[in-house]
Amino acid sequence: MEYKRSILITGGAGFIGSHVVRRFVKAYPEYRIINLDKLTYAGNLDNLRDIEKAPNYRFFKADICDFETVYDLMRQERVDGVIHLAAESHVDRSIKDPFTFARTNVLGTLSLLQAARLCWEERKYEGCFFYHISTDEVYGALEMTRPEGDKDGRGPYGDLLFREDTAYHPHSPYSASKASSDHFVRAFHDTYGMPTVVTNCSNNYGPYQFPEKLIPLFINNIRNRKPLPVYGKGENVRDWLYVEDHAAAIDLIFHQGAAGETYNIGGFNEWKNIDLIRLMIATVDRLLGRPEGADLDLITFVTDRAGHDLRYAIDPSKLRDTLGWKPSVTFEQGLERTVRWYLDNKAWLDAVTSGAYAGYYEEMYGNR
Repeated sequence: MEYKRSILITGGAGFIGSHVVRRFVKAYPEYRIINLDKLTYAGNLDNLRDIEKAPNYRFFKADICDFETVYDLMRQERVDGVIHLAAESHVDRSIKDPFTFARTNVLGTLSLLQAARLCWEERKYEGCFFYHISTDEVYGALEMTRPEGDKDGRGPYGDLLFREDTAYHPHSPYSASKASSDHFVRAFHDTYGMPTVVTNCSNNYGPYQFPEKLIPLFINNIRNRKPLPVYGKGENVRDWLYVEDHAAAIDLIFHQGAAGETYNIGGFNEWKNIDLIRLMIATVDRLLGRPEGADLDLITFVTDRAGHDLRYAIDPSKLRDTLGWKPSVTFEQGLERTVRWYLDNKAWLDAVTSGAYAGYYEEMYGNR
């Protein structure tokens, strides 16, 4: 079959990436969708079982830092669009091992950019050729001018929000590596004229998230009645975005976003960590048939993380006003769906937490 477009999605076996791959494979049968993933600890092909045999889908195991392999793949597949999600993304891991984050997030992005530029120069495709997904953490931290939030204990917690023109001020090795990669993407647009787009998103949550992140980790701990370690007093505020809403935004921006632009993607959902955790406990307990408040005593306050930013909050009004995107669910609705998914997919969760899936990868794909 002659495909209309050939799209390379990096990190497509990861959390956000798998939702983007699935959306594109199903929504665009006329596109060839190539999933490139190194299959590190957070990459899991079980996330894509439902589409792995689709005729317009292909998986390729590779490291984005391997320039020659990536360039050869892009030329062979005549790639005319890249959606770049592959990244090391856990702040705690970046504090312990900053070199890995610099290698993957900075040098890996540069390798991919150079391969994409060479392919783009061969054909001068005019649409978005390189779409880079980044994070709100590159902006640093916001003050909390209304620390008590609304009367019901939730935000908004301040007037200031991250906008597309907010100055970068990263505080962790993770956010510093993502800030650097963002600058490289914009430099390739400004220097070579390659059509690029950058988006900075708030905290994602939803099905298939690796359980080192707060929401799936705590759902699993509540399920198994294990302690819930909360940094400091749980006062830190985050803006939450349901992953399927993020995938929809990526789809929209990839097809309609303007080259050279930056778009912020947020869910209009500011929550203090401690309030979010209490809501999770209430939701999990209710769905498991436990008494209300049965697991509140699992909350355990621990020493705060180094460089822990107090508040993140995205202003996604540019995306809303220019392209018409808005979240499809409230946080309560999205969290309910997320908790139900993890409770209904205990086998997936147990396999991921045990690492049992890793042997399957090696047997099936080796070092290809």
